Amino acid sequence: GVGAARAGNLTFMVGGVEQEFNAAKELLTCMGSNVVYCGEAAKICNNMLLAIGMIGTAEAMNLGIR
Repeated sequence: GVGAARAGNLTFMVGGVEQEFNAAKELLTCMGSNVVYCGEAAKICNNMLLAIGMIGTAEAMNLGIR
């Protein structure tokens, strides 16, 4: 979160075009000590997997509330 960003301890997994990553890398290293280029597809695959986990958690919470 904010504290880790202030301390410069975040990790960034960056997708997209490599030229754009290279242009943004200097800015990202101000907030994170680990900046990794993941290519054009790997990042979106990781985000999809995380979203599936969050959806499952939300559905389980909703079921528990009911």
